[in-house]
Amino acid sequence: MGHRCVRTATGESRRTLSEPISPIEELMYNPRMQKIPWSTIALGSLMLIAAASTVGQEVKSPQPEKSKHPVKTEQRGRILGIGGVFFKSANRDPMREWYSKHLGLTDKGGSAMLPWREHDDPPKEHVTVWTVFPASTKYFDPSPAPFMINYIVDDMDALLDRLKQEGVKIDAKRVDESYGRFAWIYDFDGNKIELWQPLPAKR
Repeated sequence: MGHRCVRTATGESRRTLSEPISPIEELMYNPRMQKIPWSTIALGSLMLIAAASTVGQEVKSPQPEKSKHPVKTEQRGRILGIGGVFFKSANRDPMREWYSKHLGLTDKGGSAMLPWREHDDPPKEHVTVWTVFPASTKYFDPSPAPFMINYIVDDMDALLDRLKQEGVKIDAKRVDESYGRFAWIYDFDGNKIELWQPLPAKR
């Protein structure tokens, strides 16, 4: 059953029963999957400074200071990985069976889940959700493409602010849930892209 997001008098997002639900959202509503350690990434700056000194007591002219290594900073609003791969099929059940039999991607209605860890922070675990949608789904609208990719981001606000400045088409819809924030944008060909910022895991 899908849901639609509406605003309450306090400005919070709430669902009603008509809009298609994201596989990410469907996954997180599944109590068995809420034990997966979702987390956002904590980024720091790496500073390497090389200091040089002149050698010898007799110096005829001041020696220029050796150049220092530039400070390496990580830009907020980055893609951390792929959170979901969604596509339509007019033969949904046979497609699920084909992928399960030949590629081992078992989707029995709750999506196939592919866990992975961040390269720079291995303890942080994520999952890529793989789902076959029926051809009649409206979840990808208004994009005419039969697929949609979900990308995990580290800072939704920073990314959307930058994309706005760069002239990227941004959907006005926003959804905030207990397991993360969602937004949608469109690429050069008009394909709809889902952005997801997971919330830190509760300790």
